[in-house]
Amino acid sequence: TDAEVSTRRKTFTEVQTERLEQAERTVLIKCPPKLNEKKLLQYLSSHGNIRSHFFFENRGIHALIEFSEKNSIASLQDAIGIPSAAEHHVVPFKSRLFTFTLKNPVSQAAEETLVHLSPQSHIPVKELIQKLCHADSISHQMYILLNEFQLTEENIKLRFLACSLVRDFARAYFPDSMVKPFGSSVNTFGKLGCDVDMFLDFHDVQKHTTKMKKGPFEMEYQMKRLPSERLATQKILSVIGDCLDNFGPGCVSVQKILNARCPLVKFSHQPTGFQCDLSVSNSIAVKSSELLYIYGCLDPRVRALVFTVRCWARVHGLTNSVPGTWITNFSLTMMVMFFLQKRSPPIIPTLDQLKELADEKDKHVIGGYDCSFVSDLSKIKPTKNTETLDALLSDFFEYFGNFDFRKNSINLRKGKEVNKPESSPLYIWNPFEQDLNISKNVNQPQLEKFVAMARESAWILQKEEKTQRMINKEPWGLAALLIPFGKSNPSKMKNRMKGMGSETIRSLLDSLKLNNANSLQKAVGK
Repeated sequence: TDAEVSTRRKTFTEVQTERLEQAERTVLIKCPPKLNEKKLLQYLSSHGNIRSHFFFENRGIHALIEFSEKNSIASLQDAIGIPSAAEHHVVPFKSRLFTFTLKNPVSQAAEETLVHLSPQSHIPVKELIQKLCHADSISHQMYILLNEFQLTEENIKLRFLACSLVRDFARAYFPDSMVKPFGSSVNTFGKLGCDVDMFLDFHDVQKHTTKMKKGPFEMEYQMKRLPSERLATQKILSVIGDCLDNFGPGCVSVQKILNARCPLVKFSHQPTGFQCDLSVSNSIAVKSSELLYIYGCLDPRVRALVFTVRCWARVHGLTNSVPGTWITNFSLTMMVMFFLQKRSPPIIPTLDQLKELADEKDKHVIGGYDCSFVSDLSKIKPTKNTETLDALLSDFFEYFGNFDFRKNSINLRKGKEVNKPESSPLYIWNPFEQDLNISKNVNQPQLEKFVAMARESAWILQKEEKTQRMINKEPWGLAALLIPFGKSNPSKMKNRMKGMGSETIRSLLDSLKLNNANSLQKAVGK
């Protein structure tokens, strides 16, 4: 749609700023079970104009209401009471989460209307496979998968609202602070149901440097000094974590993980249904989110391929929601980006090329690392590459099924294979912190399993007789890749594993046995 195209061209920062501002004008209401939509909206409109709203199901029906003016919320809050404390005593923190119940439910029950509910989770893989079988090409199948799994407009609004509600807490201590989402919630590669990564940002540094030039005095706040930034981060997160735990409506299972490389507070936000991770400003993580945002906006094939590869990896147990020696979604995404940089002509530019397009305002050096790249999408020339997704998917598996992982590493700055700087099985350069390998956690058996699955998938796509399979009502194309292998014919698989260490084959076959039972369960449960 035209609207979508115009929103697509905004810079990452513009989109973020707009959505954060929108979230500030938003409230969340737990609705009565017998709901008349018109009555609810009519009542709320008495407090101010409603710009947008939607309903969703999350242990009862909830409404997200976005007002046009922020002061409508204050007007509504004036009318809202404090829960009567019969058996519980309440913590009197007033948020933007409300519960509405009917005063006389019996008389109003007859007026109940069916409301349209926005889905906040994606369909199970089993259902997806059935949908894919009706498509007419692999490319069409990949777009169906993308449409089923990608974040919806409503889900994104809910994510920004969750950040905005946490910000209300942070502001009690730090009035200028912001809470912003990063990672999959904003980089265009998030799937429905993914966690919300958010960080606390105190950096209004630019404003202050200009103000300080005036007047005869150097002026500064007296502030507590601590021996390290890490310690300050830990203390701030510890207090805000306690705050959410003690006073935050709907914040449950609060865990403080302060000794991690990046200290964070994990909690479950029941009103929105999100699992949240809160950390303190991590500018490099934001830059990574922005880089992916740019790649995701440049060409629709980029997101379709990433979503497909991630779903494929999940089904075959190559990725896992628990940290470990598996390949992460971030690493997989970077492998897809690298593959698209290597096409002829390239589908997306290298990071060095994006850096050359950067102007003054795009210059960012963070902790000694140069993180500059162009933010204005219109300055990037569209690709001349016209390959179909059918070809790209097949070539992706072919490419990584035969990649020389022993010798080469993956470098997105240059867009070419570079000799490995050290001996990790899989080496993917962190695009910004260039002395880090983002896939350092991956071990040899996991990498070899990835290679075996990639080869198997390339083989299925090349050998497949699409029309025959469609006549036999068998899953074809992408659908055939989303069914755990070894189910139909394990002996074929053994032949294609020649040339791998016997140890690896043994562990692979074991993991396949395990996986067949698990991965369907997991894929459906996820």
